[in-house]
Amino acid sequence: MNDAAAVPDRTTLKDTGAPDTGAPVDLSGPGVSSTGESADVAFAVRDLRESTATGGDLRAAMPRAAAVAQDATATVTALFERFQGAPLQTVLDVTEQFDGVRLEHPRVPEEHLDEALAQLDPSVKWALETAIERVRRFAEATRPADTAVMMADGARVANRWLPVSRVGLYVPGGLAVYPSSLVMNVVPAQAAGVQSIALASPPQKAHRGRPHPTILAAAAMLGIREVYAMGGAQAVASFAWGLPGAERADGSTAPPLPAVDVITGPGNVFVATAKRLVRGRVGIDSEAGTTEIAILADETANARFVAADLISQAEHDPNAASVLITDSPALIDAVRTALAELVPATRHHERVATALAGPQSGALLVRDLDHGVAVCDAYAAEHLEIHTADADAVAGRIRNAGAVFIGPFSPVSLGDYCAGSNHVLPTAGTATYSSALNTTTFLKAVQYIDYGREGLAEVAPVVRALADAEDLPAHGDAVDIRFA
Repeated sequence: MNDAAAVPDRTTLKDTGAPDTGAPVDLSGPGVSSTGESADVAFAVRDLRESTATGGDLRAAMPRAAAVAQDATATVTALFERFQGAPLQTVLDVTEQFDGVRLEHPRVPEEHLDEALAQLDPSVKWALETAIERVRRFAEATRPADTAVMMADGARVANRWLPVSRVGLYVPGGLAVYPSSLVMNVVPAQAAGVQSIALASPPQKAHRGRPHPTILAAAAMLGIREVYAMGGAQAVASFAWGLPGAERADGSTAPPLPAVDVITGPGNVFVATAKRLVRGRVGIDSEAGTTEIAILADETANARFVAADLISQAEHDPNAASVLITDSPALIDAVRTALAELVPATRHHERVATALAGPQSGALLVRDLDHGVAVCDAYAAEHLEIHTADADAVAGRIRNAGAVFIGPFSPVSLGDYCAGSNHVLPTAGTATYSSALNTTTFLKAVQYIDYGREGLAEVAPVVRALADAEDLPAHGDAVDIRFA
């Protein structure tokens, strides 16, 4: 239940079996070997130009990651059962098992946060300050306003947005360190007015059992003082049910962790499963999947920009999705040539090559721009870049995407850190119905009904008629008695 992702074998783009979905074309292509030298990397091309698929059939034709064989439900359920009987002991035992660290209590002493901030690289601190300021400015501007409607004289209905009382935020610790994810979760919660925020991130054996020092420093910068060194499903369980305090060997006391109202933040399959299983007891943001990028491009696109952006998301995880959607075969050739040059030069070239070769990645060749827009909406990308002539107008036609990046100088990397937008976005096609993490994730809408005698009298016959129609006469009686 640590944060190392299980990666199934993904070496070819397989036909989905759906009708009229197009055929794979020329699966070999330029790329990089495992040693970083020039070699062949598969960046598959699927030709959709003759396809007439729409709706569900078109969605079925989209490249997606192969299902992870491991079902975490049974494992997480068993851990939850252990947790109910001995919560603190379970967290400590599981932390030792998966993170290789034995703790007295997962609560991080506050002086460790201050120490990490004092030792933070000044350039990283400046970058985090910039990101925090921009994300905060956008989050505060997009907080929904309260409303009130006068239905008639003496008849008012109002809506107020109220923050939840307490939030638990999870920041993973797997293949990379994610202080940016901490910023993206904390700032909207603060902009929503949440007063109590707790943070959990896995302990690092290399850092004396503490979360990564950059995570601790970022927490201190944001004013978060309640931090826990724990990861995986045990962190989700602790947020959902709470955790008792404990005495430390030095005589200090680690206070208890009170249960939260909402849990947000990405994680591996165990974290996602745990969040799904506690939904209902607490609110959650989403079951976030592996990152993905789609790029809609025409013949005007800069192939090197496109290739670099595909690589940037493939860098996250071997299961990351990088998809090019274009009506230009020449652009596909140019992008594959650019990949052959750029992939060997990137630090995580093996991870990138695996992601680009997987069934979740590749190029989709479409008839024209209209067809490309339809394919984009069927794919419903977490991140969608538009590299076309009149990119702004094209972006306005997109309905399904977590975030849309317009033009050649709005790369996804910008949104990952300091555009001001949020990088916690819907994945795996869920952008058809869900949104980026924002202040409403931490708000609840409470409605207020304020009717006087005259206002109620005006609609009393309506209540009576509908109550009788539904065979709920006491509903009507509750109004009529006020005028007897």
